[in-house]
Amino acid sequence: MTPNNYYVPQWRRTPALIASVLAAAVAAAVVAVTPTTAHAIGTPVPLGTAASFAILAGSTITNTGPSVVTGDIGVHPGSAITGFRPPASEPGTVNGVQHRADVVAQGAKDDLVAAYDQAAGQVVDGALSAGIANITLSPGVHHAAIGLGLTGDLTLDAAGDPNAVWVFQVPESLTTASASRVLLTNGASPCNVYWQIGASATLGSGSKFVGTIMALTSITVNDSVTIDGRTLARNGQVSLINDVINRGNCATGTSGGTTGGLVTGGAVAGTTTGGTGTGGTTTGGTGTGGTAGGLLGGVTTGGTSGGLLGGVLTGGVTGGLPGGLIAGTTGSTTGGANGGATGGIPGYPKPPKPPHDHEKPPRDHDHDHDHDHEKPPHDQDHEGGGGGYGQADEKAA
Repeated sequence: MTPNNYYVPQWRRTPALIASVLAAAVAAAVVAVTPTTAHAIGTPVPLGTAASFAILAGSTITNTGPSVVTGDIGVHPGSAITGFRPPASEPGTVNGVQHRADVVAQGAKDDLVAAYDQAAGQVVDGALSAGIANITLSPGVHHAAIGLGLTGDLTLDAAGDPNAVWVFQVPESLTTASASRVLLTNGASPCNVYWQIGASATLGSGSKFVGTIMALTSITVNDSVTIDGRTLARNGQVSLINDVINRGNCATGTSGGTTGGLVTGGAVAGTTTGGTGTGGTTTGGTGTGGTAGGLLGGVTTGGTSGGLLGGVLTGGVTGGLPGGLIAGTTGSTTGGANGGATGGIPGYPKPPKPPHDHEKPPRDHDHDHDHDHEKPPHDQDHEGGGGGYGQADEKAA
């Protein structure tokens, strides 16, 4: 007798399909979260109450000529401020409050010390040569081995990121040449540029400077210098000659600039606010409105592609790669891209029974009593394809 071609039911093939799709999804996730070498990322330096100051000194503040300062100025533990009105006979103008050895100046000096140390402790991204001119720098933490001299233009390129941060670590003195310039491009903000100077800073005549200078000793601003930022000296004096210093709108927060993350959408790690979207974490957090939602699951709402490995997907366009294979909604009939009639490993419906196959020819019943089971006798041909009683009888005949 020719053997039957057994029908393999769909429910028996489902585990193999699930296993293959699951393996591909897990492999993709492993590749996605594999760590790669990354550059150090500069973070905004928390200036605290020192953020409202355009000039802060340890000993004295002096001015010669009609300098204009926008922001508070203060001295502590010294108390001398000269060259600014009042009295009316002084030439300089301060668009802010003057603090002479008061508790406000003392608190600002304490916060300056903490900010200086925080900037000095950030992880270095790249090295600076002793003399720089006509170069462009990307965001990051840039470290000079000794002192630093700027003899031409220095351009800071944010590449469209308004939250980009530059931290310059200079263990000795900073000197800028006459007519040298620090320039900002592609969304760079002066609020996010910090100069940590291990000795003193001297800015050349007619130069243009950007950022917050935090000098251990003193700061000398020569004639006709424009500073978009702050001059903060921990121990010594700050001196001006016919200059303009404007701290701008950088004093509204303690971080000294706008806040926001480098990884959006929750694709890597941590809650990120202020980027393209607001994402969750990589291990089951809630992702809302991000480009790709959460990477490894969790509730994903409003994402374009949903979660990669499952979770309850709400509002996603495609709803996840393997649908409900992992942590899916039990009993779902749609799942995700591959769906699956079972809606995930947990809770798939009871499989149908396989067709009967007794491996023997049918025979007529000959009993002394009648059957009344309301079903066709066994000698009836079954018209199901792929092997059944009908085919077996036909071949036997």
